[in-house]
Amino acid sequence: MSPKSTAPTSGITSHAANPGHAADPGRISDLARDIRNGAVSPVDLVQRYLDRIAAVDPAVEAWREVSADAARTEAADRAADIENGIIRGPLHGVPVGVKDIIDVAGLPTRCNSNSRAQAGPASADAEVVAALRAAGAIILGKTHTTEFAYRDPSPARNPHNLDHTPGGSSSGSGAAVAAGMVPAALGTQTMASVNRPAAYCGIGAFKPSTRLMPGFGVEPLSYLYDTVGFYGGRVEDAATLFEAVCPHHARHTNAESPNSLRIVIPDDSFIEDADGEIQRAMERATGQLRDAGHAVEHRPSPVSFKRLHDLHRMTMEYDIGRTRRAFLDEAEGQIGVHLLEVIQSGLAIPAADYRDGRREIDSLRDAFFTAFADADAFLWPATPKTAPKGLSWTGDAKYISPWTALGGPVVTMPTGQSAAKLPIGCLVAGAPGADFGFARIARKVADAAEDHDTVIS
Repeated sequence: MSPKSTAPTSGITSHAANPGHAADPGRISDLARDIRNGAVSPVDLVQRYLDRIAAVDPAVEAWREVSADAARTEAADRAADIENGIIRGPLHGVPVGVKDIIDVAGLPTRCNSNSRAQAGPASADAEVVAALRAAGAIILGKTHTTEFAYRDPSPARNPHNLDHTPGGSSSGSGAAVAAGMVPAALGTQTMASVNRPAAYCGIGAFKPSTRLMPGFGVEPLSYLYDTVGFYGGRVEDAATLFEAVCPHHARHTNAESPNSLRIVIPDDSFIEDADGEIQRAMERATGQLRDAGHAVEHRPSPVSFKRLHDLHRMTMEYDIGRTRRAFLDEAEGQIGVHLLEVIQSGLAIPAADYRDGRREIDSLRDAFFTAFADADAFLWPATPKTAPKGLSWTGDAKYISPWTALGGPVVTMPTGQSAAKLPIGCLVAGAPGADFGFARIARKVADAAEDHDTVIS
């Protein structure tokens, strides 16, 4: 739905384009309000999403493991809390899915890998999961991931068209939210693994500043970039989920964001290969933002986005080689071919090149944000094309990768559909460390330009 349409508050509504699989999961803030006010019971709400999972997940395959009994028990506890006048936090009674590289106590973390097929249950929650529980959320289960969050694909499919990828690596989380099976989910991003599935699946995502969220209990890929991120049906939902668990030290913010935002579109040849539909969606979003009173201007980028992309890939691969070196000793067939290849290529990168790359990224980051110090937000296309057909490739990460290297918060905002009824998304980015205040800015951008339904002609 476009932001100007009437949206469900605590229901699951199928999208007209694909009523069998894609669905709006409802607004997180409205669900939480309805639970607090007694308009909906956490028990009924959890069952509603479990029924949706039973109806569509055999086709979408977003879930690695649904923890139905535990979720029902938690829902009953949250309902009892309300009867006793207790509200645990801003997510009281709201179900959440968790990417299966993130530990949930009592559930195995299998990382979509043969090497973890016999993994026992985790003994403790990851810190971000503990934060969700402290905020009152209910963990619905584990969603599929590419193997150890790299390229070897998961079985998850795109709810808008089952013949297409939902993106990766947080494939199950993006697909679960887009199919209306859960209103919120966790993903992780090392290159593009939160923002790209959101773009392909037509939902909102909030990737915080790189490494902002605590990494305890999250399987590592590259310590330099690994970052937990958040999914919701719309931008406001992803921002709400982030705000509920944002670490206390990162809750500082400046004064209220201005009514009229200054939004910059960095011009760089790196995005010249975007499909016409992607370009027209960007132009349409730009026009909507201007109509809403925001200043949107194109400015030449002071740094090369291709160089950022190349440096990001090199430093990431170096990290993966050293983080996952032991996988080379696993028996044949235990680790996927793509992960083995990147470990080997990463180990071949000299340490001096890695250190030089990190220094250069720091320099490019300083140059970029110094040149655009007056910008409230940046706008960019999320992907060169819509979701590719097939499941073997999770799609092109190159438009998102430079923003991951720049290190600030990156939001995915739906901006319409292609003629083939596949979602189109754009990126709304901010400066590193500005996350809590940037969540308000992202909402303002989305209020003006978020669009789930319009077919871009």
